[in-house]
Amino acid sequence: MLDLYPKFKSPVDRINRRALLKVGSISLGGLSLPSLLKAKEASATRRDTAVIFVHLAGGPSQLETYDPKPNAPVEFRGPLGVVPTSSPGVHFSELMVEQSRIFDKIAVVRSVHHNFDQSSNHRAAGHLLLTGYPISPKSRADEYPRNPGCGALASHILGPNRAGVPPYVLMQNLPGDVGYSGGAYLGRGNDPLIIQDDPNAADFKIHNLSMPRGLSFNRLSDRRHLLNAFEESRRRWDVLADEADVFQQRAFELIAGDEARDAFDLSQESNTTRDRYGRHRSGQSFLLARRLVEAGVTFVEVMPRGGSGGGWDDHDGIEKPMRIAGPAYDQGMAALISDLCERGLDRKVLVIAMGEFGRSPRINPKRTGRDHWPAVYSALFAGGGYTMGQIIGSSNANAEIPISSPYGPENVLAMLYHHLGIDPSQTFPDFAGRPRYILEERGFIQELMS
Repeated sequence: MLDLYPKFKSPVDRINRRALLKVGSISLGGLSLPSLLKAKEASATRRDTAVIFVHLAGGPSQLETYDPKPNAPVEFRGPLGVVPTSSPGVHFSELMVEQSRIFDKIAVVRSVHHNFDQSSNHRAAGHLLLTGYPISPKSRADEYPRNPGCGALASHILGPNRAGVPPYVLMQNLPGDVGYSGGAYLGRGNDPLIIQDDPNAADFKIHNLSMPRGLSFNRLSDRRHLLNAFEESRRRWDVLADEADVFQQRAFELIAGDEARDAFDLSQESNTTRDRYGRHRSGQSFLLARRLVEAGVTFVEVMPRGGSGGGWDDHDGIEKPMRIAGPAYDQGMAALISDLCERGLDRKVLVIAMGEFGRSPRINPKRTGRDHWPAVYSALFAGGGYTMGQIIGSSNANAEIPISSPYGPENVLAMLYHHLGIDPSQTFPDFAGRPRYILEERGFIQELMS
């Protein structure tokens, strides 16, 4: 529990050296509040845009989602059927039935690929997905990220759309650190606020937004009291003066104000809305993502639960894990996209859903699942003011390689940054002090802009 005020007699004594040090290092899941607020201060003229990045960690099968091959041999097409979309001749997997009904609101790129071999590990492919930069598949698991993730860059450059909420929230489906979503050479202050609890749980709440026992919000939000106490602290501990600037003072807004706490409060949604998204982890995560961007969070990374131990790494069987995870993902995603449109948020908010690679076209006969396959896979877009209701690119008859409009993860990120108004040719000094582009490959997916 966050403890801002040790028990001392006077208001000034309550903010002693120890408490002031705590104020300087307050963080929410790795998110430094002072850094968060400095980013917001630097971006006062930014446009009001947001991204919901649906990170399908593990790599879902393109054939069991958005690029089925019903006419391929059974060892390629797999055990699932297809459903028609609202566009003649375009089909999705039978598990994507809700999204097939709103095809006019989405665009699917069926020709995403990258150049790692098919044994590529999740670390290397995941780094490429989130940063746009390749690393060696032989990189150590504990190696610190070499480049900042797209959400961390948005946090650093833009900050939140409104004060009182974090700029970047990551909803993880498995325990762990921020991985390649973090700030890297931009600093840990741009790491996301991490949510690992299940939003569908009856007791779901964000514990780091709770107040210390015995401390009232009225007391904490008393700006005059805080400013006077900080000023006295400056006089008593000059060495800490730099830590007690206006950004530290504003950091209290995340805890003292209602904005962040209300944004995470799913009980404010009607039962009808919660049922629409689905009473499961994936559905309520999507609903929470909508609430967060509506409240002013700039970047939300959602990791929906897959059917293979939490992820989408379906080596051991393809049908069972997809039947577990697919319908929940489909329901929540379709509800999110439709809800954003109904609320007039579809131009403000860009939704992207993809994994770090796809799955092998031929089912592994020994394990009855599909292995890693970076040679071709799919990415979904919705909103952002881009052109929807289309399939972009194509794969060959067995979903092995792209045969038209090939794009890489870097092109997907270029569209993400374009929506946010971030120039991907901008540079920042890396760990060695060398200027590093946000993206070296910056080509757009032109079909989305037509």
